[in-house]
Amino acid sequence: MSGAIANADDIPVVLLAGGRSSRMGANKAFATLGDQSLFARIVARIAKRQAKPVALNADADWPDAKGLTLVPDSIPGKLGPLAGVLAAMQYAAQRHPQASHVATVPIDSPFFPEDLLARMAEAIHTSDEIAIAASFDRDHPVFGLWPVSAAGDLETWIVTDPKRRVRDFLARHKVRRVEFPAVQTSIGPLDPFFNVNTPDDLVEAQKWLAALEDMS
Repeated sequence: MSGAIANADDIPVVLLAGGRSSRMGANKAFATLGDQSLFARIVARIAKRQAKPVALNADADWPDAKGLTLVPDSIPGKLGPLAGVLAAMQYAAQRHPQASHVATVPIDSPFFPEDLLARMAEAIHTSDEIAIAASFDRDHPVFGLWPVSAAGDLETWIVTDPKRRVRDFLARHKVRRVEFPAVQTSIGPLDPFFNVNTPDDLVEAQKWLAALEDMS
């Protein structure tokens, strides 16, 4: 483990669920995969490795936070995933002031690696660096470790940059990219960051889940 983050299990984690779910037609967090909702699966998966309580970035009227601390966006208007990242940074600064970083995990990727936080923490060398996950040579910045000290810069950027593209914000900072391998299954290689955005994605996720359960 690097000197910047002594123990990955102590990193505060905020699940990102502040999107519109417009392509799903309903709140995708409550779509059923196997015998659980996507939200329940993500909560259970991240809790396996976490010492600190997990928080949830979602609207204030979220119907069932499963006991998680609710962290709504501090800037209204659903301005994209980085608005959720900002809320996570602000939450960590207030509730976990000793933490240099906060982790974000979206609620629509049910197969993310269980060693996600440990591997990203290993990549961080200084307290101001960002680490993001990647697979198949594609970045997945919503799976990230974000320096709490960057909250001011991110807030200014969100309210002043008209496009608010994630890659443009990342270009302002030192970023460590952590590549994760595919999961080999009987039906082919699974991208561990496969995400569910549409009903068709959910059908495909059911197939991947069945293949993974056959391996266990």
